Amino acid sequence: MTHVLLIRLAGPLQSWGLVSRFTRRDTHSRPTKSGVIGLCAAALGLDRTADLGAKDLPLTELRFGVRADRPGVPVRDYHTVGAGRFPVRPRDLITDHRRADAVARSMETQTGDAFGHHDLADWYGAPKKITKDPRSGGLISEQLKRDALITERWYLADAAFLAAVEHEDRTLLDKIAHALEHPQRLLWLGRKSCPPSGALACGVHEGTIEEVFERTPLLPDAAEELRPWAWIQSSPDAPEASPINDQPVTFEADERAHTLRWETRTRITIAETPTEWDLLL
Repeated sequence: MTHVLLIRLAGPLQSWGLVSRFTRRDTHSRPTKSGVIGLCAAALGLDRTADLGAKDLPLTELRFGVRADRPGVPVRDYHTVGAGRFPVRPRDLITDHRRADAVARSMETQTGDAFGHHDLADWYGAPKKITKDPRSGGLISEQLKRDALITERWYLADAAFLAAVEHEDRTLLDKIAHALEHPQRLLWLGRKSCPPSGALACGVHEGTIEEVFERTPLLPDAAEELRPWAWIQSSPDAPEASPINDQPVTFEADERAHTLRWETRTRITIAETPTEWDLLL
């Protein structure tokens, strides 16, 4: 007998990237397995270097599915990063002698109280090309000027999904469900700027993902679609199965890796007398 943990993913904004790069952050049309497993790992307090296939917490073994009760609307954010002017802080003078020298020369020509109000042109932003300074031995930026970067970021606005993870071990699912409501780390819907709203864990149920989806009513305020689409993990030889590159291997910052898994898209017909929602949503 298998069991299924339902996870409600709803909030003003969500973003589930598949091929995101710095200048263009995309979002998939629905939550990814990597994103949801990462959400569970954060709730459990796991470090990014944790073994996702460990015997006591085999997160990669979970079968995954997601039902789009309210698909949401794609939103594009025009985003600029860096450049411009900003008052020089004492730490900027202490950590980089080049900047201190430039400020000293500039302040010699000024009158009145300039300290705390002085700025340098085109240097505000995150440091680039970090290297060791041969003079002080400290880490400095080889690039003093900060050119503005224009980025494109995509979100899903006003979406609500019902995600599901399936496993034979109910104790494992109960542990994840408890962690989602008592998280040890901050949780977000794919990106740090997208916090979830309301309850996440919606109970552990007997059966397969397909069966539980059919028995579970649409989320409140869902779209008026009586047969929502669902994407459910399957074997590669299943009819109409398609690959998706969101099976997490590791979340290590410098070695983050994913691999292919397979899923099928199907319409879910909700039972005529489904169970009712009794959670704070």
